[in-house]
Amino acid sequence: MVYYFLEGGAFMWPILMTLIFGLAFVIERAYSLMMSGVDSQAFFEEITLSIKEKGNDEAAKTCQETDGPVAAIFYAGLIKVNRGLEEVEKGIQNAGAIEMAFLERNMIWLNAVITVAPMLGFTGTVVGMIGAFDAIKAANDISPAVVAGGISQALLTTAFGLIVAMIIQVFQNVFVSRIDKLVLDMEEQSNKFMDHLYELNEKK
Repeated sequence: MVYYFLEGGAFMWPILMTLIFGLAFVIERAYSLMMSGVDSQAFFEEITLSIKEKGNDEAAKTCQETDGPVAAIFYAGLIKVNRGLEEVEKGIQNAGAIEMAFLERNMIWLNAVITVAPMLGFTGTVVGMIGAFDAIKAANDISPAVVAGGISQALLTTAFGLIVAMIIQVFQNVFVSRIDKLVLDMEEQSNKFMDHLYELNEKK
């Protein structure tokens, strides 16, 4: 692999830099999304029980101490319970938008790597082909031995650029799937939470 990397010429280094750059954001997103995961159904039951037995303030404190988007939207709603259910709903909606932005943060940089890596590879291909034609011109000979070096460089940069893009694309697809699941879960739990608060309000 090292041999092919060196044979690819100067454009292999920026392609490598894009891979390192992309993997850094892959690690950051993987950690962030992993920390955002929570058993939302169990947490919903815990919070509703806490509201019933200990009151809204204790339930809000539990939400504040818990990681994840579901806890964040519950907390945003609970701190506004005294202002009325309309304010609670607005608070939950605003918190949901913020949490969605947080979940999707830095995904744009993965898209950038997926786009830039193949472009660098294709640019290396063009440079390699120019070198091959220059070799033909200098040698005044079109034999395979004369052009092999330039063509090899051209193909290697394209291959490595596409490989980098595919690696990051796989991670991006996994993250998008995970984000979609978290957003769906967040919306489902926020609806259940509002229904629960309306039921409590009707019983008063």
